[in-house]
This record gives sequence, C-alpha cells and structure tokens, in this order.
Amino acid sequence: MAEVFKQASFPWWIAGGRAIELFVGRELRTHGDLDVLVLRRDQTRVQECLSGWDLHIADPPGTHKLRAWGFGEILEEPLHDIWCRRTPDAPWSVQLMLDDAVGEEWVSRRDRRVRMPIARLSRFAADGTPYLAPEVQLFYKAKHTREKDEVDFDAVLPLLDRDQRAWLLAALRATQPEHPWRKRPQ
Repeated sequence: MAEVFKQASFPWWIAGGRAIELFVGRELRTHGDLDVLVLRRDQTRVQECLSGWDLHIADPPGTHKLRAWGFGEILEEPLHDIWCRRTPDAPWSVQLMLDDAVGEEWVSRRDRRVRMPIARLSRFAADGTPYLAPEVQLFYKAKHTREKDEVDFDAVLPLLDRDQRAWLLAALRATQPEHPWRKRPQ
C-alpha cells in the first residue's frame, strides 16, 4: 500500500494489528489482510489511487454483504468498510476503512465525542510509511475485544507515554466506562 499511496495528496495510515506491530517493533501474529484508514472526505482520491482494483463496500455494515463500489460513488455514513483486491479473481488483501474529520480534527465514526488532531494520528515506520497512533488503534480494538486484541493491548501498554494513556482512558471512559482495560495498571 505504501507504493500505491506513495504519491497520495491526502493522509492515510496503516491500521489494525499491523499498526500495532509497527509501533512495538515486532511481529505479534500472522495477518489475513492489511487494514488502511483514510478520511471519508478523501474517498474520491482514494478511488483514483486504487484505479483498476476491485473495490467492494460492506453494505450494510457488519452483515458480510459486499457490493461493488462504483467509481465516483460517494459513501455516506454508516458505510465505512471497503474490501479491496487487485483483480476480481484475487483474494481480498486490503480492508480500507473510512473515518470522519472536521477541519483538522479526526472524529471517531463510533462516537463523535472521541477526537484527536489529525496531525497526532500519524506515526511513521523506518521507511516513512504512516501508521495509526497506537492509542487510537487500541480504542477501536476495545469495542469487541478478542484474544488477539488482548495480546496487542499487553504489547502496547508499556510503550505508551502518559498523554497516550490519558487519551485512551478518556476515550474508553466516554464510550465504554466499564471496559476492563480501564482497570489495568497505568
């Protein structure tokens, strides 16, 4: 994806478990695909970068039903997951996720109270590839915590600075006040 988005004139981030691994500096598990986060407002530019790819939107979200994402089609909320593959007979390889923004502030699609300056979302791998801030990725993983999310949380927590921990705790307090991660040693 770094090569595909190399000339992109919009922000994008490696997300999901691979973003966690980029932050901790080591592989934690195998992955079936690559998650990439982009801002909803940049979706037409994303389509241009992925011209020639086979793109399908999960519609409605959470049902595992996919339909082709037509070139130039603007996806409104609640649509946010786009499955991507290089050709129609290739396996799905990228899950593209759309999030919202207001001005220069990222806004969580799950709860509009959860926000962060867009500039703070970015961390960079050694090769310059942008990836999502670990506290934001953990926030997304907290909704339906699975064993792999617990592994990610355990790997990331000791590496978060005070501001990152405070942001994650505040986001969880606002959205999931009883989440067990809020009770873990800080």
